[in-house]
Amino acid sequence: MTLTAHENSDAAAADAPALAHPERTGPDALRALSLDAPKAAYSTIVLAGLVTAVDWLAITAAGVIPYAAHVAPRVGPQPLYFAIIGFGATLATVIFHARRLYTTSALRRPVVACLQIAGAWTLLVLAFTATVFALKADDSVSRVWLAAWSALTFAFLFADRLVLARFVETLARSGRLQRRAVVVGGGDLGGEVLRGLKTADPAELRILGVFDDRGDARSPVFVEGFQKLGTVDDLVAFARSSRVDLVIFALPITAEKRILTMLRKLCVLPVDIRLAAHANHLRFRPRSYSYIGGLPVLDILDRPIADWNVVIKFVFDKVVGSLALIALSPVLVLTALAIRLDTPGPVIFRQRRHGFNNEMIEVYKFRSMYADQLDPAASRLVTRDDPRVTRIGRFIRKTSIDELPQLFNVVFKGNLSLVGPRPHALQAKAADRQYDEVVDGYFARHRVKPGMTGWAQVNGWRGETDTPEKIQQRIEHDLYYIENRSILFDLRILALTPLAILKGTNAF
Repeated sequence: MTLTAHENSDAAAADAPALAHPERTGPDALRALSLDAPKAAYSTIVLAGLVTAVDWLAITAAGVIPYAAHVAPRVGPQPLYFAIIGFGATLATVIFHARRLYTTSALRRPVVACLQIAGAWTLLVLAFTATVFALKADDSVSRVWLAAWSALTFAFLFADRLVLARFVETLARSGRLQRRAVVVGGGDLGGEVLRGLKTADPAELRILGVFDDRGDARSPVFVEGFQKLGTVDDLVAFARSSRVDLVIFALPITAEKRILTMLRKLCVLPVDIRLAAHANHLRFRPRSYSYIGGLPVLDILDRPIADWNVVIKFVFDKVVGSLALIALSPVLVLTALAIRLDTPGPVIFRQRRHGFNNEMIEVYKFRSMYADQLDPAASRLVTRDDPRVTRIGRFIRKTSIDELPQLFNVVFKGNLSLVGPRPHALQAKAADRQYDEVVDGYFARHRVKPGMTGWAQVNGWRGETDTPEKIQQRIEHDLYYIENRSILFDLRILALTPLAILKGTNAF
């Protein structure tokens, strides 16, 4: 099977490229691909880690069960057995990784994987037995227990691989394990890159098409069977409405100016960007490359949060956000009551803002203005002594209590994080100019999920942005956070947030 022609009807639905309807024009093909886009892909790295954990637990359980049934009742507690079990399970999973038994293709072929597991585990048991006899420690380890551990490990690993194979196959058929990729640059180099991608597993990679700023004379409409879908500007718009995970440049490294121009446009997207070394005939050390199928590429830009970092960030937001919601519930209730008693109107104010990848999200705030003077688009900045702000509103804005309902966005809706660049309102302006007109590359801050608090806020860049310099500083701090994000950094920002609120220099 190749990436350009799928004779297997079984996999055609998941793997069919943009040329499935060659009569479609670029815009029509883009619309079709947008409608066809599956939900966010699951990380194959996280999947491999979870399967590793399942294997480790299976091997451990296979050792503990005969220990509890045979060894412990006869001779009492024996800590040596637990050390052997833990070491054996860990060494086995390391060997399985070395044998590439945690790749998606291996997980989808359980029979082949089980044969390799059987060989690796048999060699490990034989090596352990030989070591025990060489050290003359055979009286310390029960032969019955060792035989039972070996047999149960085979049974448990085979069972878990058969069950996981069905699960992984379901994910693969739905496209949830695929990276959706596009190639930037057509012509001969683009064709060479696409040919180099043919060895990639179709379950893990789907090429959507080609984007090129050049005209059809220099960049044909079809390259290796894939349609040219538009320009780089079209790619940015497409990636806003559909899922694109990977951009591969099929350009000579000598085209530095073209590459930099395109990068300035594409750096606002939460995608991995690679430069095909195959097309450039570059010769670096092997460790300089990463590979997509058989294609060597140079890493130019990575998504800020990927693989296990996504899981860690998700768990952190849900756990810490839930605890904060419980701890602050009296403040939430008292604030809601004060707003209701102070002025007529709703307690909660809903506002549309830019979220991750520029999508429109609705965030919650306590209402701080008179109900008949609300400004959902934030077309007018709130200034000191603004007459639109109520008495309670001045206090809750100064102390950022008005932002606390966004904990519901974090915990329940999932469109905000606890820490990240603050989500700006749609019509927010600095010196009567919208933010993206003031700051070049403004939308690069949307490569991660927005947050309730951020690095800019704890450094004093919160509140009014009445000058271009203020929004410039805010964006620079946001981009610094994106490039240096970690859980420890998040904890630091959360710890500094109360101090920044107490200073309260720019919030009105």
